[in-house]
Amino acid sequence: MTDPSYIDTSKPHPARMYDWFLGGKDNYPVDEEMGRRLVAMDGRVLTTARANRAFMQRATRWLATQGVRQYLDIGTGIPTEPNLHQIAQAIVPDARVVYCDNDPIVLAHAEALLRSTPQGVTEYIQADFREPAKILEEAGRVLDFDRPVALSLVALLHFIADEDGAYDLVDRMMSALPAGSHLVLSHGTADFTPATAKQATELYKARGMTLALRTRAEVERFFEGYELVDPGVEILDRWKPEPGEPGPDPEEGPTPGYGGVARKR
Repeated sequence: MTDPSYIDTSKPHPARMYDWFLGGKDNYPVDEEMGRRLVAMDGRVLTTARANRAFMQRATRWLATQGVRQYLDIGTGIPTEPNLHQIAQAIVPDARVVYCDNDPIVLAHAEALLRSTPQGVTEYIQADFREPAKILEEAGRVLDFDRPVALSLVALLHFIADEDGAYDLVDRMMSALPAGSHLVLSHGTADFTPATAKQATELYKARGMTLALRTRAEVERFFEGYELVDPGVEILDRWKPEPGEPGPDPEEGPTPGYGGVARKR
C-alpha cells in the first residue's frame, strides 16, 4: 500500500473527482468542491460519468465475447465494481489484465483490482500515460505482446492536450500491439455545450489541470488506420446499448461524450 503522504490533497485529481461523480467515498474536499462547481455548470456531468462507466462495461463484455484474453487499462481510476477484470474474467476466466494509473490513491486501493480468478491474472502498475516505454516494459511482464491485447483508454485522453502528444501516445501504444488487438476509448466533448465546456476548461486550467475536450472528428482521428467496430464512434449511451439498459434523459439532451472500439488489422 502506498504511503498516504504521497497523495496530494492540495488540488483536485481526475481519478478522485470521477470517484465523487460516481458516488464514491475515496475523494477529498478539494475534489468534491471542484465536482460541485462542474455539476452546477452542467448537471450532465454526473450522467456522463455513469454513461462512461456503462460504456466501459459494455465494451469489455463485447471484447470478451469475441475471445479477447488480454487487457491493458490505462487511467484505471479508483476501483468501482464491477471492475474491468471482473467483467472480462466472468466471460473469459483466464483473461490477463494490467491496470495502470498515475495517482497514488489508486495504488492504495489496488488490492481490489488484483482479485483475479484462479485461471487469470490481474496486476497494477503506477505510471503516467506519457511514459509509454515504462508502461510497455512493465505490462510486458504479464501480457504477451505477441498475442492480441485490448488497450483501454476510458475517460483519459481528454486530460491530455494535443501539444502533449495525445495522438502520438496512442499510436506509440498501439504500434507495440499485434494485429487483432483493439483500441477502446471514451472521450468528453464540447460539441453540444460549447459555452459551458469553455467555462469548465478554464476552471480546470485554474486548478492546474488540462481539459482537452474534442469534437467527434477529433475523437475519430484516434482510430485512423484501424477497423472501427459497429456503430463506430458514437455518443456513449448509443454504443451498443444492452436490453433493459436505461437510455439518456431526453430532457437533458445528448450525453457530452463519445466512445468507440476499433480493431488493428
